[in-house]
Amino acid sequence: MTYDILLALIAFAFVTSVTPGPNNMMLLASGVNFGFRRTVPHMLGISIGHSLMVFLVGLGLAGIMHAWPPAMVVLKVASVAYMLWLSWKIAHASAPGEGRAGARPFSFGQAAAFQRVNPKAWAMALGAVAAYAPEGALHQVALVAVVFAMVNLPSVAVWAYVGQQVRRWLNDPARLRAFNWTMAVLLVLSLVPVLRM
Repeated sequence: MTYDILLALIAFAFVTSVTPGPNNMMLLASGVNFGFRRTVPHMLGISIGHSLMVFLVGLGLAGIMHAWPPAMVVLKVASVAYMLWLSWKIAHASAPGEGRAGARPFSFGQAAAFQRVNPKAWAMALGAVAAYAPEGALHQVALVAVVFAMVNLPSVAVWAYVGQQVRRWLNDPARLRAFNWTMAVLLVLSLVPVLRM
């Protein structure tokens, strides 16, 4: 991979990682509700889980999805159902220290597994492999996955950090409730592109 192509890949990984989507909406809400430090496993799960997805897509998973179209339908239905459930959970989250004692941020494993049903993550992985590892050579696919891991983590961390910063402003229960409902609605709206596919 030439230097110019590597820079283009880094730019692609940054833009697709830092722009709004399901992962970033959930990290923003987690930063508000749990703080930055408690959201770190969620961020790591996103970065490593998505990099693994990129690697697997590059090794041929994309071919399976195209060869058996019902797999895409199953993925879409599972994605929509899971995102609606997450939206409901975000909308009904209570302030830290209030309400349900069992409320906690996503774990590393939950965040990594979420990538399987995240439509934006699939689009990012398929686009990256198609553009930067079209021959599917192991070293190309591995490089694309590593670049995503390195670029994705600081990109998504911005959202959790912003969430923590607005947390003080959201100490008022009414403002926090309005914020959580707004995040839930934005998460649902992030499904619109999926439903059009």
